[in-house]
Amino acid sequence: MSVNFETRIDAKFRSLKEQKRAGFVAFITAGDPDLETSIKILKGLPDAGADIIELGMPFSDPMADGPAIQAASVRALANGQTMIKTLAMVADFRMLDNTTPIVLMGYYNPIYIYGVERFLTDAKKAGVDGLIIVDLPPEEESELCLPAINAGINFIYLTAPTTTDQRLPVVLKNASGFVYYVSITGITGTGKASVGDVEKSLARIRRHTDLPIAVGFGISTPDDVGDLAGHADAVVVGSALVKQVEAGLNNGSNAGPNVVKDVLSLVSQLAGGVKK
Repeated sequence: MSVNFETRIDAKFRSLKEQKRAGFVAFITAGDPDLETSIKILKGLPDAGADIIELGMPFSDPMADGPAIQAASVRALANGQTMIKTLAMVADFRMLDNTTPIVLMGYYNPIYIYGVERFLTDAKKAGVDGLIIVDLPPEEESELCLPAINAGINFIYLTAPTTTDQRLPVVLKNASGFVYYVSITGITGTGKASVGDVEKSLARIRRHTDLPIAVGFGISTPDDVGDLAGHADAVVVGSALVKQVEAGLNNGSNAGPNVVKDVLSLVSQLAGGVKK
Protein backbone atom coordinates (compact mmCIF):
# COMPACT_ATOMS: atom_id res chain seq x y z
CA MET A 1 0.00 0.00 0.00
CA SER A 2 1.58 3.27 -1.08
CA VAL A 3 1.45 6.31 1.20
CA ASN A 4 0.48 9.42 -0.75
CA PHE A 5 0.46 11.93 2.10
CA GLU A 6 3.12 13.78 4.06
CA THR A 7 3.15 14.09 7.83
CA ARG A 8 5.21 16.18 10.21
CA ILE A 9 7.46 13.12 10.52
CA ASP A 10 8.35 13.25 6.83
CA ALA A 11 8.99 16.99 7.01
CA LYS A 12 11.17 16.58 10.11
CA PHE A 13 13.40 13.92 8.59
CA ARG A 14 13.76 16.01 5.45
CA SER A 15 14.86 18.94 7.62
CA LEU A 16 17.30 16.75 9.56
CA LYS A 17 18.81 15.52 6.31
CA GLU A 18 19.34 19.11 5.22
CA GLN A 19 21.03 19.79 8.58
CA LYS A 20 23.17 16.67 8.06
CA ARG A 21 22.48 15.29 11.49
CA ALA A 22 20.44 12.61 13.22
CA GLY A 23 17.30 13.49 15.12
CA PHE A 24 16.72 13.06 18.84
CA VAL A 25 13.51 11.30 19.84
CA ALA A 26 12.28 11.66 23.43
CA PHE A 27 9.82 9.23 24.98
CA ILE A 28 7.60 10.02 27.95
CA THR A 29 4.52 8.29 29.28
CA ALA A 30 1.34 10.32 29.04
CA GLY A 31 0.03 11.24 32.48
CA ASP A 32 3.21 10.29 34.35
CA PRO A 33 3.39 11.06 37.20
CA ASP A 34 0.19 13.11 36.81
CA LEU A 35 -1.58 14.89 33.99
CA GLU A 36 -0.49 18.44 34.88
CA THR A 37 3.19 17.55 35.25
CA SER A 38 3.15 15.40 32.13
CA ILE A 39 1.72 18.24 30.04
CA LYS A 40 4.44 20.60 31.28
CA ILE A 41 7.13 18.10 30.31
CA LEU A 42 5.52 17.47 26.91
CA LYS A 43 5.33 21.16 26.07
CA GLY A 44 8.96 21.69 27.11
CA LEU A 45 10.45 18.88 25.04
CA PRO A 46 10.98 20.73 21.72
CA ASP A 47 12.84 23.65 23.29
CA ALA A 48 14.92 21.15 25.27
CA GLY A 49 16.08 19.54 22.04
CA ALA A 50 13.57 16.82 21.11
CA ASP A 51 13.10 16.63 17.34
CA ILE A 52 10.35 14.02 17.60
CA ILE A 53 8.23 13.04 20.59
CA GLU A 54 7.04 9.55 21.42
CA LEU A 55 4.13 9.70 23.83
CA GLY A 56 3.43 6.44 25.59
CA MET A 57 -0.19 5.38 25.98
CA PRO A 58 -0.42 3.89 29.49
CA PHE A 59 -1.44 0.25 29.62
CA SER A 60 -1.80 -2.17 32.50
CA ASP A 61 0.25 -4.93 30.85
CA PRO A 62 3.11 -3.33 28.85
CA MET A 63 4.88 -6.58 28.01
CA ALA A 64 7.70 -5.11 25.89
CA ASP A 65 8.65 -2.54 28.49
CA GLY A 66 11.07 -2.83 31.36
CA PRO A 67 10.44 -1.93 35.00
CA ALA A 68 10.85 1.85 34.55
CA ILE A 69 8.20 2.26 31.86
CA GLN A 70 5.95 -0.32 33.49
CA ALA A 71 6.07 1.76 36.68
CA ALA A 72 5.32 4.91 34.68
CA SER A 73 2.17 3.29 33.27
CA VAL A 74 1.10 2.25 36.74
CA ARG A 75 1.57 5.80 38.06
CA ALA A 76 -0.31 7.34 35.15
CA LEU A 77 -3.24 4.94 35.36
CA ALA A 78 -3.42 5.32 39.15
CA ASN A 79 -3.76 9.07 38.63
CA GLY A 80 -6.63 8.64 36.20
CA GLN A 81 -4.93 8.83 32.78
CA THR A 82 -7.23 7.73 29.95
CA MET A 83 -7.04 7.66 26.17
CA ILE A 84 -9.26 10.72 26.05
CA LYS A 85 -6.80 12.60 28.27
CA THR A 86 -3.82 11.41 26.24
CA LEU A 87 -5.32 12.68 22.99
CA ALA A 88 -6.29 15.92 24.74
CA MET A 89 -2.62 16.34 25.72
CA VAL A 90 -1.67 16.18 22.05
CA ALA A 91 -4.36 18.70 21.10
CA ASP A 92 -3.18 21.03 23.88
CA PHE A 93 0.41 20.69 22.66
CA ARG A 94 -0.66 21.50 19.10
CA MET A 95 -2.04 24.86 20.21
CA LEU A 96 1.58 25.89 20.83
CA ASP A 97 3.53 23.71 18.40
CA ASN A 98 2.33 22.66 14.97
CA THR A 99 5.62 21.30 13.65
CA THR A 100 7.13 18.82 16.13
CA PRO A 101 5.99 15.29 15.25
CA ILE A 102 4.18 13.28 17.90
CA VAL A 103 4.06 9.49 17.72
CA LEU A 104 1.81 7.55 20.06
CA MET A 105 3.49 4.36 21.26
CA GLY A 106 1.90 1.50 23.09
CA TYR A 107 -0.36 -1.50 22.78
CA TYR A 108 -3.44 -2.36 20.79
CA ASN A 109 -5.81 -3.14 23.65
CA PRO A 110 -6.54 0.47 24.72
CA ILE A 111 -7.14 1.43 21.08
CA TYR A 112 -9.41 -1.57 20.51
CA ILE A 113 -11.43 -0.69 23.61
CA TYR A 114 -11.64 2.95 22.53
CA GLY A 115 -12.74 1.88 19.05
CA VAL A 116 -10.37 1.93 16.07
CA GLU A 117 -12.38 4.26 13.85
CA ARG A 118 -13.10 6.64 16.72
CA PHE A 119 -9.47 6.55 17.81
CA LEU A 120 -8.08 7.35 14.38
CA THR A 121 -10.55 10.18 13.89
CA ASP A 122 -9.75 11.68 17.29
CA ALA A 123 -6.00 11.10 16.96
CA LYS A 124 -5.83 12.81 13.57
CA LYS A 125 -7.92 15.71 14.84
CA ALA A 126 -5.68 16.08 17.91
CA GLY A 127 -2.54 16.23 15.79
CA VAL A 128 -1.02 12.76 16.08
CA ASP A 129 1.41 11.96 13.27
CA GLY A 130 2.29 8.32 13.78
CA LEU A 131 1.65 5.13 15.72
CA ILE A 132 3.97 2.47 17.11
CA ILE A 133 1.92 -0.47 18.35
CA VAL A 134 4.34 -3.08 19.60
CA ASP A 135 1.96 -6.04 19.74
CA LEU A 136 0.47 -5.74 16.24
CA PRO A 137 2.59 -7.66 13.70
CA PRO A 138 2.26 -7.12 9.94
CA GLU A 139 -0.02 -10.16 9.72
CA GLU A 140 -2.62 -8.08 11.61
CA GLU A 141 -2.23 -4.96 9.46
CA SER A 142 -5.95 -4.81 8.68
CA GLU A 143 -6.64 -4.17 12.38
CA LEU A 144 -4.93 -0.79 12.56
CA CYS A 145 -2.01 -0.29 10.13
CA LEU A 146 -4.05 0.04 6.94
CA PRO A 147 -6.86 2.05 8.57
CA ALA A 148 -4.24 4.40 10.07
CA ILE A 149 -2.63 4.97 6.67
CA ASN A 150 -6.06 5.64 5.19
CA ALA A 151 -6.59 8.21 7.94
CA GLY A 152 -3.31 9.98 7.09
CA ILE A 153 -1.36 8.69 10.08
CA ASN A 154 2.02 6.95 9.71
CA PHE A 155 2.26 3.39 11.01
CA ILE A 156 5.77 2.66 12.25
CA TYR A 157 6.96 -0.92 12.54
CA LEU A 158 9.61 -2.33 14.85
CA THR A 159 12.54 -4.38 13.61
CA ALA A 160 15.04 -6.19 15.81
CA PRO A 161 18.40 -7.96 15.67
CA THR A 162 16.45 -11.19 15.18
CA THR A 163 14.46 -9.91 12.15
CA THR A 164 15.74 -11.92 9.20
CA ASP A 165 16.25 -10.78 5.62
CA GLN A 166 13.30 -12.96 4.68
CA ARG A 167 11.12 -11.28 7.32
CA LEU A 168 12.13 -7.67 6.63
CA PRO A 169 10.12 -7.22 3.39
CA VAL A 170 7.00 -8.43 5.23
CA VAL A 171 7.57 -6.01 8.11
CA LEU A 172 8.41 -3.06 5.88
CA LYS A 173 5.77 -3.52 3.18
CA ASN A 174 3.32 -1.02 4.69
CA ALA A 175 5.63 0.80 7.10
CA SER A 176 5.68 4.57 6.83
CA GLY A 177 7.22 7.56 8.59
CA PHE A 178 10.30 5.72 9.78
CA VAL A 179 11.48 2.29 10.86
CA TYR A 180 12.12 1.73 14.57
CA TYR A 181 15.12 -0.52 15.09
CA VAL A 182 15.19 -2.18 18.51
CA SER A 183 18.92 -2.38 19.15
CA ILE A 184 18.87 -5.11 21.78
CA THR A 185 16.89 -8.27 22.35
CA GLY A 186 14.65 -8.03 25.38
CA ILE A 187 12.65 -5.31 27.10
CA THR A 188 13.23 -1.58 27.38
CA GLY A 189 15.68 -0.21 29.90
CA THR A 190 17.85 -3.32 29.97
CA GLY A 191 21.12 -4.04 28.24
CA LYS A 192 23.17 -1.70 26.11
CA ALA A 193 23.35 -1.20 22.38
CA SER A 194 26.52 -2.28 20.59
CA VAL A 195 27.44 0.36 18.02
CA GLY A 196 29.15 -2.17 15.75
CA ASP A 197 26.16 -4.49 15.77
CA VAL A 198 23.76 -1.60 15.19
CA GLU A 199 25.81 -0.34 12.23
CA LYS A 200 25.67 -3.75 10.55
CA SER A 201 21.95 -4.13 11.19
CA LEU A 202 21.11 -0.69 9.84
CA ALA A 203 23.04 -1.39 6.65
CA ARG A 204 21.04 -4.58 6.24
CA ILE A 205 17.70 -2.82 6.83
CA ARG A 206 18.59 -0.05 4.37
CA ARG A 207 18.91 -2.66 1.65
CA HIS A 208 15.16 -3.17 2.04
CA THR A 209 13.81 0.36 2.55
CA ASP A 210 14.43 4.04 1.90
CA LEU A 211 12.62 5.06 5.09
CA PRO A 212 14.61 6.78 7.86
CA ILE A 213 15.66 4.46 10.68
CA ALA A 214 15.45 5.38 14.35
CA VAL A 215 17.36 3.32 16.91
CA GLY A 216 15.98 2.76 20.39
CA PHE A 217 16.39 0.53 23.47
CA GLY A 218 19.68 0.36 25.38
CA ILE A 219 20.47 4.07 24.96
CA SER A 220 20.72 6.16 28.12
CA THR A 221 23.59 8.67 28.01
CA PRO A 222 24.71 11.56 25.77
CA ASP A 223 27.68 9.42 24.71
CA ASP A 224 25.32 6.59 23.73
CA VAL A 225 23.31 9.03 21.65
CA GLY A 226 26.44 10.48 20.04
CA ASP A 227 27.87 7.06 19.23
CA LEU A 228 24.73 6.04 17.34
CA ALA A 229 23.95 9.41 15.75
CA GLY A 230 26.57 8.82 13.08
CA HIS A 231 24.80 5.68 11.90
CA ALA A 232 21.07 6.15 12.51
CA ASP A 233 18.67 8.77 11.19
CA ALA A 234 17.36 9.27 14.72
CA VAL A 235 18.15 8.07 18.23
CA VAL A 236 15.43 7.29 20.78
CA VAL A 237 15.72 7.56 24.56
CA GLY A 238 12.86 6.52 26.82
CA SER A 239 13.69 4.64 30.00
CA ALA A 240 16.33 7.15 31.11
CA LEU A 241 13.78 9.97 30.91
CA VAL A 242 11.11 7.97 32.70
CA LYS A 243 13.62 7.12 35.43
CA GLN A 244 14.34 10.84 35.79
CA VAL A 245 10.62 11.44 36.33
CA GLU A 246 10.62 8.76 39.03
CA ALA A 247 13.70 10.26 40.67
CA GLY A 248 11.85 13.56 41.07
CA LEU A 249 8.88 12.15 42.95
CA ASN A 250 8.08 12.82 46.58
CA ASN A 251 7.09 9.71 48.54
CA GLY A 252 7.35 7.70 45.34
CA SER A 253 4.19 9.12 43.79
CA ASN A 254 3.80 12.90 43.87
CA ALA A 255 5.73 15.21 41.58
CA GLY A 256 8.48 17.10 43.35
CA PRO A 257 9.18 20.78 42.62
CA ASN A 258 12.06 20.10 40.23
CA VAL A 259 10.81 17.13 38.23
CA VAL A 260 9.91 19.08 35.09
CA LYS A 261 13.14 21.07 35.11
CA ASP A 262 15.27 18.00 35.75
CA VAL A 263 13.65 15.92 32.99
CA LEU A 264 14.01 18.71 30.44
CA SER A 265 17.61 19.28 31.53
CA LEU A 266 18.35 15.62 30.85
CA VAL A 267 16.67 15.89 27.44
CA SER A 268 18.98 18.81 26.63
CA GLN A 269 22.04 16.81 27.63
CA LEU A 270 20.97 13.78 25.62
CA ALA A 271 19.97 15.83 22.57
CA GLY A 272 23.45 17.30 22.57
CA GLY A 273 24.66 13.90 21.41
CA VAL A 274 23.12 14.34 17.96
CA LYS A 275 24.73 17.73 17.46
CA LYS A 276 28.37 16.87 18.09
